[in-house]
Amino acid sequence: MTGNLAHLTLAFGLLGNIVSFMVFLAPIPTFYKVYKKKSTEGFQSAPYVVGLFSAMLWIYYAMLKTNVLLLITINSFGIVIETVYIVFFLFYAPKKARMESLKLIILLIFVGFGLIVVLTQFLASGVTRGVIVGWICLVFSLCVFVAPLGVLRQVIKTKSVEYMPILLSVALTLSAVMWFFYGLLLHDFNIAVPNVLGFGFGIIQIILYFMYKNKKPIIDEKISKLEAKITEMEEQKVPGQDQKSIDVVKLEALLHTEILPAVAKDPSNFDQVAVEAQALGNMPTHTIKVGA
Repeated sequence: MTGNLAHLTLAFGLLGNIVSFMVFLAPIPTFYKVYKKKSTEGFQSAPYVVGLFSAMLWIYYAMLKTNVLLLITINSFGIVIETVYIVFFLFYAPKKARMESLKLIILLIFVGFGLIVVLTQFLASGVTRGVIVGWICLVFSLCVFVAPLGVLRQVIKTKSVEYMPILLSVALTLSAVMWFFYGLLLHDFNIAVPNVLGFGFGIIQIILYFMYKNKKPIIDEKISKLEAKITEMEEQKVPGQDQKSIDVVKLEALLHTEILPAVAKDPSNFDQVAVEAQALGNMPTHTIKVGA
């Protein structure tokens, strides 16, 4: 029986390594875009710094244990790949983003991790040290798994899954399953417990993906309504006038639609009202003439 459990533990550990390896490689397309554009644009370094910190924590924890070699292997790779991502980001990031990233690295990697190592080495010993570091890993992992809540909220609000790739969601869910059983079979709840939350959030992400993958994003619906309303008004002409004109009442109705436009009026001249849609950057500005 003990032999079977050992084989199962090894199997789940190896599967966890394979899936986590793929998850670590997931940002490669992002950095390929950065390389092609020679700019990090709106991307942030925080996920990679946090990933590096997490991998370092788990290796420190594994070094205090005796039977978690597979935890060391995958997190060693994690440290290497996250470091490469961070260096790549710093190379192409603008000055402001680079400085913010360096501050985060100093705060989290040097100060945060350094304090954890120093304090646990001098203030704890033996089994107690492992328990303390294990709890730190558990709490930090829970915080990392809670982070996607912002993405879930954005998906529900916009009805768009553009920023929630299904393959990554599936990979993270599978990873959580493998590491949960690996921790459970080792009777190490510092490994198992956080992955329960990871599995739950992964399932929610997959459900939301299939709920909204074929739905038109809210912003697109609003833009379509605005364009239709503007087209309708521009098609209406008052006889005898060269300019496109609309009735003031219809203009007022436009201003109270779901997309609230910005209306710029010159108090000294009521012949022209500029209506600018506050939507996407590629939305044209329409100038609507109001006939006297």
